[in-house]
Amino acid sequence: MTINSSPVLTGESARKFVEEAERNSKLPTPRLSAEREAQIAEFLKKSREFVFPPKNKG
Repeated sequence: MTINSSPVLTGESARKFVEEAERNSKLPTPRLSAEREAQIAEFLKKSREFVFPPKNKG
């Protein structure tokens, strides 16, 4: 017996999904500014340091 773990859309739901996906594919892709990328990089660095703090050498 095979169990499909992925939902399958059919009928009106499938048609609406495809239309929405096609409409969205024509929109411009948003880009991050250099400032925002730097903020995210800093956030990720601090997150890693919080989870994995540097070991004190002593």
